Amino acid sequence: MGKADSISEGSPLLANGVPPVAPPLPGPATTSYRQKGLVKDGRCSCVNAAVRDLWDRLFDEACGADVTINTDNGGILYAHASILGMSSPVMKGMLKQTRGRGRWQSISIRGVPLDAVRVFIRFLYSSCYEQEDMDEFAVPLLVLSHVFVIPHLKRVCEHHLEHGLLTIDNVIDVFQLALLCDAPRLTLICHRMILKNFKAVANNEGWKAMKKSHPILEKEILESVTEADTRQKQRVRRLNEKKIYLELYEAMEALVHICRDGCRTIGPYDKILKEDQAPCKYEACKGLELLVRHFAGCKLRAPGGCTHCKRMWQLLELHSRLCADSDICRVPLCRNFKDRIKKQSKKDEMKWRILVRKILRAKGIGKAPFF
Repeated sequence: MGKADSISEGSPLLANGVPPVAPPLPGPATTSYRQKGLVKDGRCSCVNAAVRDLWDRLFDEACGADVTINTDNGGILYAHASILGMSSPVMKGMLKQTRGRGRWQSISIRGVPLDAVRVFIRFLYSSCYEQEDMDEFAVPLLVLSHVFVIPHLKRVCEHHLEHGLLTIDNVIDVFQLALLCDAPRLTLICHRMILKNFKAVANNEGWKAMKKSHPILEKEILESVTEADTRQKQRVRRLNEKKIYLELYEAMEALVHICRDGCRTIGPYDKILKEDQAPCKYEACKGLELLVRHFAGCKLRAPGGCTHCKRMWQLLELHSRLCADSDICRVPLCRNFKDRIKKQSKKDEMKWRILVRKILRAKGIGKAPFF
């Protein structure tokens, strides 16, 4: 207190009793206040460095200070009631309660390190900070900015935590604080990191502490992990199904290609294949050639007699359901299967329709037949 009392009220820092104009509030990407010009989201703010330094000196030298801030371990900081009250409605209310008790008013900020409180109060003066201070005290500054309703500092803390300060070791602690401090975006980012790195997160001390202090929150996270795992399995299953449907679609294209144009060693009876014919672009063509040759020469061609022939029968029927015009189609038995569709049971008919719909959907084609 002696230091503050010895300061003259006529100091240049308070010329004519009026403090200098404060620099504008920072954006979420404000850099170190010692740099020339504040950078906000890649834009340079033309704030005079001398003005910022003046406000820093006003805090550092406690010129005309009238408030003592009590912190943990007996720490004391000096500040100005007018600045604290203008910066924070909460502090304004706290100062009103101590008004009239002499020149010095007093408030307490407990639960965070003294240096974090110092960085916090300095920010209220100049809206600036040192990068190393933010790296060290982003979490307590987030809490202080929420408790004392300093939204611009809160955005700065959230930004730095989101972009580099959030780790596997502290994500559980930050997640809990983000919930308490009403920081939905930071909460979501922490939650995503927990789900993505659950095994590593579940083995750190933060998880063990949360398990004891907040068992309900642990249960909710475990449920979300289970849901995310279920969604991932469903996604993999859908991708595998789509792959199968795309393979069936390609098989249908290759079948039409073989029966209409011929490929490599097999083709229509009325077409002569060239020896130097270019390689086929259909990946399923070679397998279908072998299947067609087997089907043509198999003595157990009945659907229930040979597994290879049964597969061929199914491919032929699937083609007929996708074929646009059976009258000009070169694929064997296409017209026969079209006529046979009318005699099938509703149950079998529904199964085929669902299969055709899924194949077309996997390829991104409308409902109309395409062959």
